[in-house]
Amino acid sequence: MADSKGGGGPAIGIDLGTTYSCVAVWRGDRAEVIANDQGNRLTPSCVAFTGAERLIGEAAVNQVALNPCNTVFEVKRLIGRRLSDESVQEDIKLWPFKAIAGHDDRPMIVVQFNGEEKQFSAEEISSMVLAKMRETAEVYLGTTVRNAVVTVPVYFNNSQRQATIDAGAIAGLNVMRIINEPTAAAIAYGLDRMPVSDGGRTVLVFDLGGGTMDVSLLNIDPGVDIGMHIFEVKAITGDTHIGGADFDNEVVKYCQREFIRKHRKVEIRNNQKALRRLRTACEKAKRMLSSMAETTIEVDSLHGGIDFSETITRSRFQELNKHLFSKCMEAVEKCLRDAKMDKNSVQDIILVGGSTRIPKVRSMLQDFFNQKELCRSINPDEAIQASVLSGESGDGKAGDILLLDITPFSLGFGTEIGWSEMAIVVPRNTAIMDGNGTTLKDNQTRMRFPVYEGESASAKDNNLLGEFMLTGIARAPRGVASVDVTFDIDANGVLNVSAENKATGRTSSITITNHSGRLRKEEIERMAQEAERYKAKEMESRNPKQAKRTMGGK
Repeated sequence: MADSKGGGGPAIGIDLGTTYSCVAVWRGDRAEVIANDQGNRLTPSCVAFTGAERLIGEAAVNQVALNPCNTVFEVKRLIGRRLSDESVQEDIKLWPFKAIAGHDDRPMIVVQFNGEEKQFSAEEISSMVLAKMRETAEVYLGTTVRNAVVTVPVYFNNSQRQATIDAGAIAGLNVMRIINEPTAAAIAYGLDRMPVSDGGRTVLVFDLGGGTMDVSLLNIDPGVDIGMHIFEVKAITGDTHIGGADFDNEVVKYCQREFIRKHRKVEIRNNQKALRRLRTACEKAKRMLSSMAETTIEVDSLHGGIDFSETITRSRFQELNKHLFSKCMEAVEKCLRDAKMDKNSVQDIILVGGSTRIPKVRSMLQDFFNQKELCRSINPDEAIQASVLSGESGDGKAGDILLLDITPFSLGFGTEIGWSEMAIVVPRNTAIMDGNGTTLKDNQTRMRFPVYEGESASAKDNNLLGEFMLTGIARAPRGVASVDVTFDIDANGVLNVSAENKATGRTSSITITNHSGRLRKEEIERMAQEAERYKAKEMESRNPKQAKRTMGGK
Protein backbone atom coordinates (compact mmCIF):
# COMPACT_ATOMS: atom_id res chain seq x y z
CA MET A 1 0.00 0.00 0.00
CA ALA A 2 1.14 3.52 -0.71
CA ASP A 3 1.70 5.66 2.34
CA SER A 4 -0.97 8.29 2.53
CA LYS A 5 0.41 9.80 5.69
CA GLY A 6 3.42 11.44 4.10
CA GLY A 7 1.88 14.91 4.48
CA GLY A 8 -0.95 16.78 2.87
CA GLY A 9 -3.77 15.43 5.06
CA PRO A 10 -5.95 12.43 4.29
CA ALA A 11 -5.87 10.65 0.95
CA ILE A 12 -8.95 10.72 -1.24
CA GLY A 13 -10.28 8.47 -3.97
CA ILE A 14 -11.34 10.07 -7.26
CA ASP A 15 -13.29 8.51 -10.09
CA LEU A 16 -12.41 10.72 -13.07
CA GLY A 17 -15.24 9.78 -15.42
CA THR A 18 -15.97 10.62 -19.04
CA THR A 19 -19.30 12.26 -18.18
CA TYR A 20 -19.32 12.46 -14.36
CA SER A 21 -16.68 12.40 -11.62
CA CYS A 22 -16.92 11.84 -7.89
CA VAL A 23 -14.69 11.92 -4.86
CA ALA A 24 -14.72 9.84 -1.69
CA VAL A 25 -12.77 9.42 1.52
CA TRP A 26 -12.45 6.49 3.90
CA ARG A 27 -14.26 7.38 7.14
CA GLY A 28 -14.69 4.89 9.98
CA ASP A 29 -15.22 1.56 8.26
CA ARG A 30 -16.51 2.62 4.84
CA ALA A 31 -15.88 4.81 1.82
CA GLU A 32 -17.94 7.99 1.99
CA VAL A 33 -18.88 9.92 -1.14
CA ILE A 34 -18.53 13.68 -0.70
CA ALA A 35 -21.25 15.94 -2.11
CA ASN A 36 -20.15 19.01 -4.09
CA ASP A 37 -21.17 22.64 -3.47
CA GLN A 38 -24.49 21.96 -5.24
CA GLY A 39 -25.27 19.09 -2.89
CA ASN A 40 -24.71 16.47 -5.60
CA ARG A 41 -22.61 13.34 -5.20
CA LEU A 42 -21.70 13.38 -8.90
CA THR A 43 -20.04 16.32 -10.67
CA PRO A 44 -20.24 16.66 -14.47
CA SER A 45 -16.77 16.30 -16.05
CA CYS A 46 -17.35 19.52 -17.93
CA VAL A 47 -15.40 22.80 -18.12
CA ALA A 48 -16.65 26.01 -19.75
CA PHE A 49 -15.02 29.34 -20.56
CA THR A 50 -17.24 32.43 -20.71
CA GLY A 51 -15.35 35.64 -21.26
CA ALA A 52 -13.20 36.05 -18.16
CA GLU A 53 -14.90 33.26 -16.22
CA ARG A 54 -14.09 29.55 -15.97
CA LEU A 55 -16.90 27.21 -14.91
CA ILE A 56 -16.59 23.59 -13.79
CA GLY A 57 -19.28 20.97 -13.20
CA GLU A 58 -22.98 21.89 -13.04
CA ALA A 59 -22.28 25.55 -13.75
CA ALA A 60 -20.57 24.56 -17.02
CA VAL A 61 -23.41 22.25 -18.08
CA ASN A 62 -26.10 24.85 -17.31
CA GLN A 63 -24.79 27.27 -19.95
CA VAL A 64 -23.75 24.77 -22.64
CA ALA A 65 -26.67 25.47 -25.00
CA LEU A 66 -25.70 29.16 -25.19
CA ASN A 67 -21.94 28.59 -25.32
CA PRO A 68 -21.29 25.21 -26.97
CA CYS A 69 -17.99 26.05 -28.70
CA ASN A 70 -16.33 27.02 -25.41
CA THR A 71 -17.74 24.19 -23.29
CA VAL A 72 -15.48 21.13 -23.10
CA PHE A 73 -16.75 17.66 -22.20
CA GLU A 74 -15.74 14.00 -22.69
CA VAL A 75 -12.09 15.07 -22.54
CA LYS A 76 -11.22 11.65 -21.13
CA ARG A 77 -11.50 10.46 -24.73
CA LEU A 78 -8.56 12.70 -25.65
CA ILE A 79 -6.19 12.19 -22.75
CA GLY A 80 -2.99 10.34 -23.69
CA ARG A 81 -4.06 10.07 -27.35
CA ARG A 82 -2.91 11.57 -30.64
CA LEU A 83 -5.17 13.85 -32.64
CA SER A 84 -4.70 11.60 -35.69
CA ASP A 85 -6.10 8.55 -33.84
CA GLU A 86 -9.13 7.24 -35.70
CA SER A 87 -11.37 7.38 -32.63
CA VAL A 88 -10.37 10.99 -31.91
CA GLN A 89 -11.16 12.00 -35.49
CA GLU A 90 -14.61 10.41 -35.17
CA ASP A 91 -15.30 12.24 -31.88
CA ILE A 92 -14.23 15.61 -33.27
CA LYS A 93 -17.05 15.40 -35.83
CA LEU A 94 -19.58 15.29 -32.97
CA TRP A 95 -18.09 17.86 -30.60
CA PRO A 96 -18.98 21.57 -30.85
CA PHE A 97 -15.61 22.65 -29.43
CA LYS A 98 -12.49 22.76 -31.58
CA ALA A 99 -9.46 20.46 -31.24
CA ILE A 100 -6.23 20.93 -33.20
CA ALA A 101 -2.85 19.18 -33.34
CA GLY A 102 -0.24 20.42 -30.91
CA HIS A 103 3.34 19.28 -30.26
CA ASP A 104 3.82 15.58 -31.13
CA ASP A 105 0.24 15.46 -32.48
CA ARG A 106 -1.11 16.06 -28.97
CA PRO A 107 -4.77 17.21 -29.09
CA MET A 108 -5.14 20.84 -28.06
CA ILE A 109 -8.58 22.26 -27.26
CA VAL A 110 -9.19 25.78 -28.57
CA VAL A 111 -11.50 28.16 -26.68
CA GLN A 112 -12.08 31.87 -26.22
CA PHE A 113 -11.03 32.89 -22.71
CA ASN A 114 -10.11 36.25 -21.18
CA GLY A 115 -10.75 37.94 -24.50
CA GLU A 116 -8.28 35.84 -26.45
CA GLU A 117 -7.91 32.44 -28.05
CA LYS A 118 -6.44 29.90 -25.62
CA GLN A 119 -5.26 26.33 -26.17
CA PHE A 120 -5.51 23.70 -23.44
CA SER A 121 -4.22 20.14 -23.45
CA ALA A 122 -6.49 17.28 -22.39
CA GLU A 123 -4.38 16.96 -19.24
CA GLU A 124 -5.09 20.59 -18.32
CA ILE A 125 -8.85 20.23 -18.76
CA SER A 126 -8.82 16.98 -16.77
CA SER A 127 -6.77 18.69 -14.07
CA MET A 128 -9.51 21.31 -13.71
CA VAL A 129 -12.04 18.57 -12.96
CA LEU A 130 -9.59 16.89 -10.56
CA ALA A 131 -9.00 20.23 -8.83
CA LYS A 132 -12.77 20.59 -8.40
CA MET A 133 -12.86 17.15 -6.76
CA ARG A 134 -9.96 18.09 -4.53
CA GLU A 135 -11.63 21.37 -3.51
CA THR A 136 -14.88 19.49 -2.75
CA ALA A 137 -12.97 17.15 -0.43
CA GLU A 138 -11.05 19.98 1.27
CA VAL A 139 -14.24 21.91 2.07
CA TYR A 140 -15.82 18.79 3.56
CA LEU A 141 -12.73 17.66 5.50
CA GLY A 142 -11.62 21.13 6.56
CA THR A 143 -8.01 20.42 5.67
CA THR A 144 -5.60 20.48 2.75
CA VAL A 145 -5.60 17.39 0.54
CA ARG A 146 -2.56 16.43 -1.50
CA ASN A 147 -2.76 12.64 -1.93
CA ALA A 148 -5.20 10.77 -4.13
CA VAL A 149 -5.93 7.41 -5.70
CA VAL A 150 -7.44 7.81 -9.18
CA THR A 151 -9.33 5.17 -11.15
CA VAL A 152 -8.84 4.65 -14.90
CA PRO A 153 -10.39 2.31 -17.48
CA VAL A 154 -8.69 -1.06 -17.56
CA TYR A 155 -7.83 -0.60 -21.24
CA PHE A 156 -6.01 2.69 -20.74
CA ASN A 157 -2.54 2.23 -22.23
CA ASN A 158 0.75 3.45 -20.77
CA SER A 159 0.37 6.90 -22.36
CA GLN A 160 -3.14 7.41 -20.99
CA ARG A 161 -2.11 6.32 -17.48
CA GLN A 162 0.88 8.67 -17.47
CA ALA A 163 -1.29 11.51 -18.79
CA THR A 164 -3.76 10.95 -15.93
CA ILE A 165 -0.89 11.16 -13.41
CA ASP A 166 0.23 14.41 -15.12
CA ALA A 167 -3.30 15.82 -14.84
CA GLY A 168 -3.23 15.08 -11.11
CA ALA A 169 0.12 16.88 -10.75
CA ILE A 170 -1.25 19.97 -12.51
CA ALA A 171 -4.18 19.90 -10.04
CA GLY A 172 -1.70 19.90 -7.14
CA LEU A 173 -2.28 16.25 -6.31
CA ASN A 174 0.19 13.49 -5.61
CA VAL A 175 -1.40 10.54 -7.44
CA MET A 176 -0.37 7.77 -5.08
CA ARG A 177 -1.78 5.11 -7.29
CA ILE A 178 -3.66 4.54 -10.53
CA ILE A 179 -6.07 1.62 -10.25
CA ASN A 180 -8.19 -0.08 -12.88
CA GLU A 181 -11.86 0.81 -12.40
CA PRO A 182 -13.32 -2.74 -12.44
CA THR A 183 -10.57 -4.00 -10.15
CA ALA A 184 -11.44 -1.25 -7.69
CA ALA A 185 -15.12 -2.20 -7.90
CA ALA A 186 -14.27 -5.80 -7.06
CA ILE A 187 -12.28 -4.61 -4.05
CA ALA A 188 -15.26 -2.61 -2.75
CA TYR A 189 -17.53 -5.61 -3.33
CA GLY A 190 -15.14 -8.10 -1.74
CA LEU A 191 -14.39 -6.07 1.37
CA ASP A 192 -18.01 -5.28 2.11
CA ARG A 193 -19.70 -8.57 1.34
CA MET A 194 -17.38 -11.56 1.50
CA PRO A 195 -17.41 -13.55 4.77
CA VAL A 196 -13.99 -14.20 6.25
CA SER A 197 -14.75 -17.92 6.22
CA ASP A 198 -15.54 -17.92 2.49
CA GLY A 199 -13.07 -19.98 0.47
CA GLY A 200 -12.86 -17.47 -2.35
CA ARG A 201 -15.08 -16.47 -5.26
CA THR A 202 -14.73 -15.87 -8.98
CA VAL A 203 -16.17 -12.47 -9.84
CA LEU A 204 -16.85 -10.83 -13.20
CA VAL A 205 -17.02 -7.03 -13.14
CA PHE A 206 -18.90 -5.46 -16.06
CA ASP A 207 -18.20 -1.72 -16.11
CA LEU A 208 -20.07 0.36 -18.69
CA GLY A 209 -19.81 4.08 -18.07
CA GLY A 210 -20.21 7.28 -20.01
CA GLY A 211 -17.34 6.67 -22.40
CA THR A 212 -15.64 3.36 -21.69
CA MET A 213 -16.46 -0.32 -21.24
CA ASP A 214 -14.32 -2.65 -19.14
CA VAL A 215 -14.68 -6.31 -18.23
CA SER A 216 -12.54 -7.96 -15.57
CA LEU A 217 -12.48 -11.48 -14.17
CA LEU A 218 -11.05 -11.82 -10.67
CA ASN A 219 -10.62 -14.33 -7.93
CA ILE A 220 -11.28 -12.89 -4.48
CA ASP A 221 -9.77 -14.85 -1.61
CA PRO A 222 -10.27 -13.79 2.03
CA GLY A 223 -6.69 -14.94 2.66
CA VAL A 224 -7.43 -16.22 6.16
CA ASP A 225 -4.02 -17.90 6.44
CA ILE A 226 -2.02 -14.75 5.65
CA GLY A 227 -4.39 -12.20 7.22
CA MET A 228 -5.24 -10.20 4.12
CA HIS A 229 -7.69 -10.16 1.22
CA ILE A 230 -6.16 -11.36 -2.06
CA PHE A 231 -7.57 -9.93 -5.28
CA GLU A 232 -6.08 -11.76 -8.26
CA VAL A 233 -7.03 -10.46 -11.70
CA LYS A 234 -7.33 -13.36 -14.14
CA ALA A 235 -8.21 -11.52 -17.36
CA ILE A 236 -9.24 -8.08 -18.55
CA THR A 237 -10.68 -6.72 -21.76
CA GLY A 238 -12.69 -3.75 -22.89
CA ASP A 239 -13.03 -0.78 -25.19
CA THR A 240 -12.11 2.83 -24.42
CA HIS A 241 -14.71 3.97 -26.93
CA ILE A 242 -18.02 2.40 -25.90
CA GLY A 243 -20.25 4.05 -23.34
CA GLY A 244 -23.29 6.20 -22.69
CA ALA A 245 -21.98 8.98 -24.95
CA ASP A 246 -21.91 6.56 -27.89
CA PHE A 247 -25.51 5.47 -27.26
CA ASP A 248 -26.45 9.17 -27.18
CA ASN A 249 -24.59 9.78 -30.45
CA GLU A 250 -26.58 7.10 -32.28
CA VAL A 251 -29.86 8.68 -31.16
CA VAL A 252 -28.62 12.15 -32.16
CA LYS A 253 -27.67 10.89 -35.63
CA TYR A 254 -31.09 9.24 -35.96
CA CYS A 255 -32.84 12.50 -35.02
CA GLN A 256 -30.71 14.46 -37.49
CA ARG A 257 -31.75 12.09 -40.26
CA GLU A 258 -35.41 12.42 -39.27
CA PHE A 259 -35.22 16.22 -39.17
CA ILE A 260 -33.65 16.38 -42.63
CA ARG A 261 -36.14 13.82 -43.98
CA LYS A 262 -39.15 15.75 -42.68
CA HIS A 263 -37.82 19.18 -43.65
CA ARG A 264 -36.01 18.61 -46.92
CA LYS A 265 -32.99 20.79 -47.72
CA VAL A 266 -32.88 22.09 -44.14
CA GLU A 267 -29.33 21.22 -43.02
CA ILE A 268 -28.77 21.08 -39.28
CA ARG A 269 -25.33 19.51 -38.95
CA ASN A 270 -23.42 22.81 -38.78
CA ASN A 271 -25.65 24.44 -36.16
CA GLN A 272 -23.70 23.68 -32.98
CA LYS A 273 -26.21 25.26 -30.61
CA ALA A 274 -29.03 23.23 -32.12
CA LEU A 275 -27.01 20.01 -31.95
CA ARG A 276 -26.12 20.63 -28.31
CA ARG A 277 -29.79 21.10 -27.40
CA LEU A 278 -30.70 17.99 -29.39
CA ARG A 279 -27.98 15.96 -27.69
CA THR A 280 -29.27 16.98 -24.25
CA ALA A 281 -32.80 15.90 -25.23
CA CYS A 282 -31.51 12.59 -26.60
CA GLU A 283 -29.56 11.84 -23.44
CA LYS A 284 -32.70 12.51 -21.38
CA ALA A 285 -34.69 10.18 -23.66
CA LYS A 286 -32.10 7.43 -23.21
CA ARG A 287 -32.49 7.65 -19.45
CA MET A 288 -36.30 7.63 -19.72
CA LEU A 289 -36.20 4.49 -21.86
CA SER A 290 -34.60 2.58 -18.99
CA SER A 291 -37.94 2.71 -17.20
CA MET A 292 -40.43 3.35 -20.05
CA ALA A 293 -41.28 1.54 -23.29
CA GLU A 294 -41.29 4.79 -25.27
CA THR A 295 -40.74 8.52 -24.88
CA THR A 296 -40.74 11.68 -26.98
CA ILE A 297 -37.72 13.78 -27.91
CA GLU A 298 -38.87 17.40 -28.12
CA VAL A 299 -36.86 20.54 -28.85
CA ASP A 300 -38.66 23.83 -29.44
CA SER A 301 -37.37 25.90 -32.38
CA LEU A 302 -34.51 23.49 -32.96
CA HIS A 303 -33.27 25.02 -36.21
CA GLY A 304 -34.59 27.72 -38.51
CA GLY A 305 -37.56 28.25 -36.20
CA ILE A 306 -38.71 24.66 -36.75
CA ASP A 307 -39.81 22.65 -33.71
CA PHE A 308 -38.63 19.04 -33.46
CA SER A 309 -40.67 16.20 -32.00
CA GLU A 310 -39.96 12.49 -32.42
CA THR A 311 -41.33 9.51 -30.53
CA ILE A 312 -38.69 6.86 -29.88
CA THR A 313 -39.35 3.39 -28.50
CA ARG A 314 -37.05 1.23 -26.43
CA SER A 315 -36.91 -1.27 -29.29
CA ARG A 316 -35.84 1.49 -31.71
CA PHE A 317 -33.13 2.60 -29.27
CA GLN A 318 -31.90 -0.99 -29.03
CA GLU A 319 -31.88 -1.35 -32.81
CA LEU A 320 -29.87 1.87 -33.25
CA ASN A 321 -27.26 0.60 -30.80
CA LYS A 322 -27.28 -3.13 -31.51
CA HIS A 323 -23.71 -3.05 -32.88
CA LEU A 324 -22.49 -1.48 -29.62
CA PHE A 325 -24.44 -3.95 -27.45
CA SER A 326 -22.91 -6.80 -29.47
CA LYS A 327 -19.42 -5.44 -28.76
CA CYS A 328 -20.21 -5.46 -25.03
CA MET A 329 -21.02 -9.17 -25.06
CA GLU A 330 -18.07 -9.96 -27.30
CA ALA A 331 -15.85 -8.41 -24.62
CA VAL A 332 -17.41 -10.64 -21.93
CA GLU A 333 -16.82 -13.75 -24.03
CA LYS A 334 -13.25 -12.69 -24.80
CA CYS A 335 -12.50 -12.11 -21.12
CA LEU A 336 -13.65 -15.65 -20.27
CA ARG A 337 -11.63 -17.11 -23.17
CA ASP A 338 -8.49 -15.27 -22.09
CA ALA A 339 -8.91 -16.60 -18.55
CA LYS A 340 -9.58 -20.10 -19.97
CA MET A 341 -12.68 -20.23 -17.82
CA ASP A 342 -16.25 -21.40 -18.39
CA LYS A 343 -19.10 -18.95 -17.73
CA ASN A 344 -20.59 -21.39 -15.23
CA SER A 345 -17.50 -20.88 -13.05
CA VAL A 346 -18.45 -17.23 -12.46
CA GLN A 347 -20.17 -16.88 -9.08
CA ASP A 348 -20.86 -13.14 -8.99
CA ILE A 349 -21.51 -10.57 -11.74
CA ILE A 350 -20.99 -7.01 -10.55
CA LEU A 351 -22.47 -4.10 -12.51
CA VAL A 352 -20.60 -0.79 -12.46
CA GLY A 353 -21.19 2.39 -14.47
CA GLY A 354 -24.36 4.33 -15.16
CA SER A 355 -24.93 2.70 -18.56
CA THR A 356 -25.52 -0.69 -16.88
CA ARG A 357 -28.98 0.69 -16.06
CA ILE A 358 -29.95 0.14 -19.71
CA PRO A 359 -32.38 -2.83 -19.72
CA LYS A 360 -30.86 -4.37 -22.86
CA VAL A 361 -27.44 -4.53 -21.23
CA ARG A 362 -28.83 -6.29 -18.17
CA SER A 363 -30.98 -8.73 -20.16
CA MET A 364 -28.03 -9.70 -22.40
CA LEU A 365 -25.84 -10.40 -19.38
CA GLN A 366 -28.53 -12.41 -17.65
CA ASP A 367 -29.24 -14.43 -20.78
CA PHE A 368 -25.55 -15.15 -21.28
CA PHE A 369 -25.06 -16.27 -17.67
CA ASN A 370 -28.19 -18.47 -17.68
CA GLN A 371 -30.38 -16.02 -15.72
CA LYS A 372 -27.89 -15.64 -12.86
CA GLU A 373 -28.79 -12.74 -10.57
CA LEU A 374 -26.76 -9.60 -11.25
CA CYS A 375 -25.16 -7.75 -8.34
CA ARG A 376 -26.46 -4.18 -8.25
CA SER A 377 -25.54 -3.35 -4.66
CA ILE A 378 -22.72 -0.98 -5.68
CA ASN A 379 -24.12 2.34 -6.88
CA PRO A 380 -23.22 2.11 -10.58
CA ASP A 381 -22.54 5.83 -10.88
CA GLU A 382 -20.18 6.08 -7.92
CA ALA A 383 -16.80 4.42 -8.15
CA ILE A 384 -16.16 5.20 -4.49
CA GLN A 385 -13.92 2.17 -4.25
CA ALA A 386 -10.83 4.26 -5.11
CA SER A 387 -10.77 5.50 -1.53
CA VAL A 388 -10.54 1.91 -0.30
CA LEU A 389 -6.93 1.91 -1.49
CA SER A 390 -6.09 5.30 0.00
CA GLY A 391 -4.79 3.65 3.15
CA GLU A 392 -7.07 5.61 5.46
CA SER A 393 -8.94 2.66 6.94
CA GLY A 394 -8.81 2.67 10.70
CA ASP A 395 -9.86 -0.95 11.10
CA GLY A 396 -7.18 -2.42 8.86
CA LYS A 397 -9.77 -3.52 6.34
CA ALA A 398 -8.45 -1.36 3.50
CA GLY A 399 -4.83 -1.77 4.45
CA ASP A 400 -4.81 -5.56 4.35
CA ILE A 401 -5.13 -5.95 0.58
CA LEU A 402 -2.88 -7.88 -1.78
CA LEU A 403 -3.74 -6.82 -5.34
CA LEU A 404 -2.37 -9.00 -8.13
CA ASP A 405 -3.17 -7.02 -11.27
CA ILE A 406 -2.16 -7.61 -14.90
CA THR A 407 -1.36 -5.64 -18.03
CA PRO A 408 -4.07 -5.17 -20.70
CA PHE A 409 -1.55 -4.97 -23.57
CA SER A 410 1.34 -7.14 -24.69
CA LEU A 411 4.78 -5.58 -24.11
CA GLY A 412 8.00 -6.31 -25.95
CA PHE A 413 10.84 -4.93 -28.02
CA GLY A 414 11.66 -4.61 -31.71
CA THR A 415 13.81 -7.34 -33.28
CA GLU A 416 15.43 -8.32 -36.57
CA ILE A 417 16.73 -6.03 -39.29
CA GLY A 418 15.22 -2.59 -38.98
CA TRP A 419 13.44 -3.65 -35.76
CA SER A 420 10.43 -4.61 -37.88
CA GLU A 421 9.20 -7.48 -35.71
CA MET A 422 8.05 -7.39 -32.10
CA ALA A 423 9.35 -9.92 -29.59
CA ILE A 424 6.67 -10.19 -26.89
CA VAL A 425 8.11 -10.40 -23.38
CA VAL A 426 4.94 -9.75 -21.37
CA PRO A 427 1.82 -11.17 -23.07
CA ARG A 428 -1.39 -9.30 -22.29
CA ASN A 429 -3.25 -10.54 -19.21
CA THR A 430 0.02 -11.35 -17.41
CA ALA A 431 2.16 -9.51 -14.88
CA ILE A 432 5.98 -9.43 -14.62
CA MET A 433 8.02 -11.63 -16.93
CA ASP A 434 11.56 -12.05 -18.26
CA GLY A 435 12.70 -12.53 -21.85
CA ASN A 436 15.92 -13.15 -23.73
CA GLY A 437 17.68 -11.43 -26.61
CA THR A 438 20.92 -11.81 -28.55
CA THR A 439 23.18 -9.99 -31.02
CA LEU A 440 22.45 -9.85 -34.74
CA LYS A 441 26.02 -9.21 -35.95
CA ASP A 442 29.46 -10.67 -35.26
CA ASN A 443 31.40 -8.86 -32.50
CA GLN A 444 28.45 -6.60 -31.72
CA THR A 445 29.13 -4.66 -28.49
CA ARG A 446 25.90 -2.71 -28.13
CA MET A 447 22.18 -3.40 -28.54
CA ARG A 448 19.26 -1.03 -28.99
CA PHE A 449 15.96 -1.90 -27.29
CA PRO A 450 12.89 -0.08 -28.69
CA VAL A 451 10.02 -0.90 -26.31
CA TYR A 452 6.53 -1.41 -27.75
CA GLU A 453 3.00 -1.92 -26.46
CA GLY A 454 0.36 -3.68 -28.58
CA GLU A 455 -0.82 -6.91 -30.18
CA SER A 456 0.55 -6.68 -33.74
CA ALA A 457 3.44 -8.92 -34.84
CA SER A 458 4.77 -5.89 -36.69
CA ALA A 459 6.51 -3.46 -34.34
CA LYS A 460 5.61 -0.39 -36.41
CA ASP A 461 1.90 -1.07 -35.92
CA ASN A 462 2.26 -0.98 -32.13
CA ASN A 463 2.74 1.92 -29.74
CA LEU A 464 6.43 2.88 -29.27
CA LEU A 465 6.88 3.67 -25.57
CA GLY A 466 10.59 4.48 -25.60
CA GLU A 467 14.00 2.93 -26.15
CA PHE A 468 17.37 2.42 -24.45
CA MET A 469 20.85 1.14 -25.31
CA LEU A 470 22.86 -1.66 -23.67
CA THR A 471 26.62 -1.23 -24.20
CA GLY A 472 29.73 -3.20 -23.18
CA ILE A 473 28.54 -6.54 -24.58
CA ALA A 474 31.41 -9.07 -24.82
CA ARG A 475 32.52 -9.59 -28.44
CA ALA A 476 31.25 -12.87 -29.87
CA PRO A 477 29.80 -14.35 -33.08
CA ARG A 478 26.23 -13.26 -33.84
CA GLY A 479 23.60 -15.13 -31.82
CA VAL A 480 26.07 -16.18 -29.09
CA ALA A 481 25.85 -13.30 -26.61
CA SER A 482 22.92 -13.69 -24.21
CA VAL A 483 21.00 -10.67 -22.93
CA ASP A 484 18.28 -11.02 -20.29
CA VAL A 485 15.42 -8.53 -20.58
CA THR A 486 13.03 -7.82 -17.69
CA PHE A 487 9.74 -5.94 -17.94
CA ASP A 488 8.54 -4.74 -14.53
CA ILE A 489 5.08 -3.19 -14.26
CA ASP A 490 4.52 -1.11 -11.11
CA ALA A 491 1.30 -0.66 -9.14
CA ASN A 492 0.14 2.09 -11.52
CA GLY A 493 0.66 -0.05 -14.60
CA VAL A 494 3.71 2.07 -15.49
CA LEU A 495 6.56 0.19 -17.12
CA ASN A 496 10.22 -0.29 -16.18
CA VAL A 497 12.44 -2.24 -18.60
CA SER A 498 15.99 -3.47 -17.98
CA ALA A 499 18.55 -5.56 -19.90
CA GLU A 500 21.63 -7.39 -18.61
CA ASN A 501 24.49 -9.08 -20.44
CA LYS A 502 25.35 -12.05 -18.20
CA ALA A 503 28.87 -12.41 -19.59
CA THR A 504 29.94 -8.90 -18.57
CA GLY A 505 27.40 -8.01 -15.90
CA ARG A 506 26.63 -4.77 -17.77
CA THR A 507 23.05 -3.53 -17.34
CA SER A 508 20.88 -0.76 -18.74
CA SER A 509 17.29 0.22 -18.06
CA ILE A 510 14.51 2.68 -18.76
CA THR A 511 11.37 3.79 -16.97
CA ILE A 512 8.79 4.56 -19.62
CA THR A 513 7.75 8.01 -18.46
CA ASN A 514 9.02 10.38 -21.15
CA HIS A 515 7.50 8.87 -24.27
CA SER A 516 6.52 11.00 -27.24
CA GLY A 517 3.48 13.12 -26.49
CA ARG A 518 3.83 13.17 -22.71
CA LEU A 519 4.08 16.51 -20.95
CA ARG A 520 7.55 17.55 -19.88
CA LYS A 521 8.23 18.39 -16.23
CA GLU A 522 8.52 22.11 -16.97
CA GLU A 523 5.20 22.03 -18.86
CA ILE A 524 3.47 20.41 -15.87
CA GLU A 525 4.95 23.03 -13.53
CA ARG A 526 3.86 25.88 -15.82
CA MET A 527 0.33 24.47 -16.09
CA ALA A 528 0.16 23.96 -12.32
CA GLN A 529 1.17 27.59 -11.71
CA GLU A 530 -1.41 28.75 -14.24
CA ALA A 531 -4.06 26.63 -12.53
CA GLU A 532 -3.23 28.31 -9.21
CA ARG A 533 -3.66 31.72 -10.84
CA TYR A 534 -7.07 30.72 -12.21
CA LYS A 535 -8.09 29.51 -8.76
CA ALA A 536 -6.91 32.72 -7.08
CA LYS A 537 -8.85 34.87 -9.56
CA GLU A 538 -11.99 32.82 -9.08
CA MET A 539 -11.70 33.01 -5.29
CA GLU A 540 -11.25 36.76 -5.50
CA SER A 541 -14.35 37.19 -7.64
CA ARG A 542 -16.38 35.06 -5.22
CA ASN A 543 -15.00 36.44 -1.96
CA PRO A 544 -12.34 39.18 -2.27
CA LYS A 545 -11.53 39.30 1.48
CA GLN A 546 -11.15 35.53 1.81
CA ALA A 547 -8.98 35.38 -1.33
CA LYS A 548 -6.72 38.11 0.04
CA ARG A 549 -6.21 36.19 3.30
CA THR A 550 -5.53 32.95 1.42
CA MET A 551 -2.93 34.67 -0.78
CA GLY A 552 -1.24 36.19 2.23
CA GLY A 553 -2.73 39.68 1.91
CA LYS A 554 -3.88 41.94 4.73
